[in-house]
Amino acid sequence: MKIIAGNSNLPLAQAISEYLEIPLAKATIKRFSDMEAFVEIQENVRGEDVFVVQSTCYPANDNLMELLITIDALRRGSARRITAVIPYFGYARQDRKTGGRTPISAKLVANLITAAGVDRVLTLELHAGQIQGFFDIPLDNLIVGPVFVPEIEKRFAGKESQLVIVSPDVGGVVRARALAKRLNADLAIIDKRREQAGVSEVMNVIGHVEGKICLMVDDIVDSGGTLCNAADALMDQGAVAVQAYVVHGVLSGAAVDRISKSKIERMVITDSIPATDAVKNASNIEQLTVSRLMGEAIRRISNEESISALFI
Repeated sequence: MKIIAGNSNLPLAQAISEYLEIPLAKATIKRFSDMEAFVEIQENVRGEDVFVVQSTCYPANDNLMELLITIDALRRGSARRITAVIPYFGYARQDRKTGGRTPISAKLVANLITAAGVDRVLTLELHAGQIQGFFDIPLDNLIVGPVFVPEIEKRFAGKESQLVIVSPDVGGVVRARALAKRLNADLAIIDKRREQAGVSEVMNVIGHVEGKICLMVDDIVDSGGTLCNAADALMDQGAVAVQAYVVHGVLSGAAVDRISKSKIERMVITDSIPATDAVKNASNIEQLTVSRLMGEAIRRISNEESISALFI
């Protein structure tokens, strides 16, 4: 087995390699003066089971192209099997047509990755589950429960009866319900109406939150507007505290500042996207690693073992 690290998330790739006790394979990944990507695998991969770790986060286009070129280099180097490990799958929010002449970019990206020569994809909490069907090759979509649940159980030991798991929108109900079931906690839903792109208005809280500790659960936090507005609504309904557990911390623009000034007492994100300096310095944002989860999934794939057993 060999692990190749792209440039998008070197800290996570290194943590995965440490968990597996396998050093990162030597590779040169650089940019020419015109910003074209160049990849050279500097060790033999013929007949090897190779895993390429690359989140397609900002800058999404550069990181995606780097992934495709790395896959092509490995294919031409006669790797036996290539698995694209994509902790954060960029373009996942463009999973359907939103108008008469708009693309389904997530499907296009799936086609590009497949055409590059990858044999398998490993990702984490896809924004839309149906993206798995965009691929005609095996795809394992990990859920973050094994990372979030132990942390929540430890932090809120003795306060289990006060917890309410909250979905900040109707689209995330399945994810929130699954976590609530594992924690044996109640469930609440925020009903919101998005008037225009990037702006959301919280309308109603469905469920009992008065006197409760509310844990909002979502897959992506971008501008932070949805979560901040949801926190306001929950506090208005009598919640004693609001925290958030989010898988992918995109946190674009003024998101960190917005969250720091919000009623969100604490936000937990994962390292599927590397933390910026602003995130590291934020007093109410913490980061948990998914390196053990992804590393174990990689080990199981390489050994032809069950992935679903991780979540039982």
